[in-house]
This record gives sequence, structure tokens and C-alpha cells, in this order.
Amino acid sequence: MTHHSALQDLLAERHSCRGFQDKPVPPNVIETILSDAGRVPSWCNAQPWQVTLTSGAATDAFRKVMLDAFDTEAASTDFAPPSGYSGARKTRRQTCGLQLYEAVGIGRGDKAGRVAQMRENYAFFGAPHVAVITTAAELGAYGALDCGGFITAFCLSAQAQGIATIPQAALAFYADTVRAHFGIPQEQLILAAISFGYRDDTHPANGFRTDRARLDDMVDWRD
Repeated sequence: MTHHSALQDLLAERHSCRGFQDKPVPPNVIETILSDAGRVPSWCNAQPWQVTLTSGAATDAFRKVMLDAFDTEAASTDFAPPSGYSGARKTRRQTCGLQLYEAVGIGRGDKAGRVAQMRENYAFFGAPHVAVITTAAELGAYGALDCGGFITAFCLSAQAQGIATIPQAALAFYADTVRAHFGIPQEQLILAAISFGYRDDTHPANGFRTDRARLDDMVDWRD
């Protein structure tokens, strides 16, 4: 007989939330999430992640800035975006998008609806908090890799405390805007953000779940 661990349960339950309540998360819960995330391993224990975290009026001001950027500004990034998606990666990306559009009632030919849904990224899907994650430029790809571990641990710790999350690369597509708004130093590269809060269970965007690859699709077994 096999038993699911608490970690396995959290991994199974966690999903990218795209509809939040406006109820704020208590500061002590946020501090616990950040402390938990900071326990992840990093190369030479460098801990390259830095977090700019908004609540209340700071989230509202950031939301306005990012929506204005999406509406009026050219994209700017500290990291090159993917050069493309092919094979199974392309299929998974398309399936995820179609699941989302179907959940919120956007038809295949509804380009305006798709743009409006994309714009929701920059409204943080209504989340009361955003954690902007930056990494030390001097550490290159390995600093970014370490920050990926931080983001995963952040999401799992949040899930353990009933807090929903969505990691977002979308905000990093306006890196110049984010940097100027918060005064982030040039040596800290803007990698991603995590919008978080209490999930709105009535929001249709929270009504679907993505699949995961089979082990044989991601593992090259060598005996």
C-alpha cells in the first residue's frame, strides 16, 4: 500500500489561480511563505533572489502602472523570451490556452476576447498581493535557476496555508516599467512575479486543471 505525503497532496492541489478575492493575506502568513521559500537550495548558498512585495495601495498603484504599460508601451525584457515552442511543448501550450478560453467563454475566433484575457495578467487577476522576483545579473542562468526553486517553494508554502498563487512571466515583459516603478537596481534582473491571495472559487477561470506528462515522456530510463 502506498500513501500520499503532504507534499504530494500540495503538488496535486496547486494550480495557477486566475481569479482572486480582494481579501488581503495576513502579514504573518506572508512572512511564513517567504521564509519557507528562502529555505530552497542555491548554488554556493548565494540565495540570489530578491523580492519586491506589494499589498494594499501599493498593489493598486502597481496594477495601474502595468495596465498602462500593456496598453501603451513596447515590451522590454531582461531575459530573452522563448524562441519558440515545438513538439509536445507546443501541444501543451496550446491545450492550456484552449482550456482557459473555453472556461471563460472565449471562442476560437474572438481575438478581442483573447487580448482582454491576456490583459488580466497585468491586473494580477484581481490579486491583493504581488511578489516581483529578481535575480543577481552576475549569476546568469544559474541565478535564474535558483529563483525557480524559490518560486516553486513559495507556491507550495502558500498552498499549504490556503493561499492561491500564479507565477507570471508576463510582468517581466515590461521590465523597464517594473524597474522604474520600484527603483530596482540594474544589477537585479526582473525574472517573474507571483500574484497571490485567496482564490475566488466562483470565477470560471479557476474551473480547469492542466495535465502532466507521463514519466516515459520526460525520463530517459537507463538500466
